[in-house]
Amino acid sequence: MALRRALGWSDGELMRSDAKPCTRLMRHTAGISSVWGGLSFWILCRLHYGPRITIPRSLRWASCGAISMSSTAALLVRLFSPECEPQNIAAYDLRK
Repeated sequence: MALRRALGWSDGELMRSDAKPCTRLMRHTAGISSVWGGLSFWILCRLHYGPRITIPRSLRWASCGAISMSSTAALLVRLFSPECEPQNIAAYDLRK
């Protein structure tokens, strides 16, 4: 559910017909942020452990970063994107 209506940011109108559906927008945002999350947490692991770094430890940090960043980005898109408002999701479902 989008928070835009509750916060007063919603116009209540339908989005343009060429806008991306909510699920595709969430999937693309999560995919991009998982790459950056994995890379940034891997760098943080290297900085934290220094010469004591091991491959399993760095992979664990990178996977945790990828999962946490992708889920956070998908949640933020779901909550604040105009495409994820209920009337826009219903309009895309009718078009199918």
